[in-house]
Amino acid sequence: MSIPNLITLGRILMVPVVVWAIASGAMWIAFVLFVAAGISDAVDGFIAKRFNMTTELGAYLDPLADKALIVSIYLTLGINGFIPRWLVILVVSRDILIVGGIMLSWLVGNPLKIRPLLVSKLNTVAQIVFACIVLGTLGFNIEADTLKLVLMGTVAILTLLSIAAYVVEWVRHMNSAAAKL
Repeated sequence: MSIPNLITLGRILMVPVVVWAIASGAMWIAFVLFVAAGISDAVDGFIAKRFNMTTELGAYLDPLADKALIVSIYLTLGINGFIPRWLVILVVSRDILIVGGIMLSWLVGNPLKIRPLLVSKLNTVAQIVFACIVLGTLGFNIEADTLKLVLMGTVAILTLLSIAAYVVEWVRHMNSAAAKL
């Protein structure tokens, strides 16, 4: 168990605390923990790469931690009416689609090794920034409706583009295997 993996596990363990903070109305606590989670993500990645501590476990844990945090926060914010439910459905559906596609490719004997696409990385950044702004405005009673609207639109567009890009990648992969038969 490397230091970066321990940091990532800490981020996973932070998820229920952030969900509790949002559900309890302690938005400034949720904001601080969310920012800490973001910083820990950068730190574990830096340490892993800088000190050659990358592991196969870390390659699975890091995206799992990111998805657990983002999906949990979006679900909790949506359930509590702080962000539109349609956006929650879009964000969560994208992740379900990606995981489902990977599982399906394994089940049919054509495993797909997914690599993060640029649009997906931009999408993740937009999702994190939007959640951070929502939590920050709620936690510190700041008005930023225009900024939230712009970021919400950005998240929606990038999520749709990411879905399209992954579907194209998946179809190409599945068709290339079918052509080999």
